[in-house]
Amino acid sequence: MTYNIDDKDFVNSELYKSFINANPGVGFLKIRAFAASQAVPISGMNVQVSKDIGGNKVIFFSGVTNESGAIERISLPVPRSSDNMMAPLITTYDIDTSYEGVDRMYKVNVYDNIYVVQNINVTPNISYGGTL
Repeated sequence: MTYNIDDKDFVNSELYKSFINANPGVGFLKIRAFAASQAVPISGMNVQVSKDIGGNKVIFFSGVTNESGAIERISLPVPRSSDNMMAPLITTYDIDTSYEGVDRMYKVNVYDNIYVVQNINVTPNISYGGTL
């Protein structure tokens, strides 16, 4: 089943409450979409950030890259890390992208109070004389 984070029924479910109790912190994600070795920003790329929770796909964010090829400051639930001497705790999210008929999926680790940047390199579909 697929749920949006704005679905009140899912947010009030025990499954979601359990997830939030295990992930009370906040991590931040930035999407950067470019072509030509980051020389050309890709605007208009559809981006969806989701996570499998108990066999359900939960969509935390859906949006489109801006004219700079970016989506800034997506806030996501993550576990809190309390000991600076230990490796930080993570939550892994799925990023689904769609641009000009090409769909790709990425996985990204998000950390408490850290700003993670996911670069997406788009290879242009170039045809010469109408053929590939």
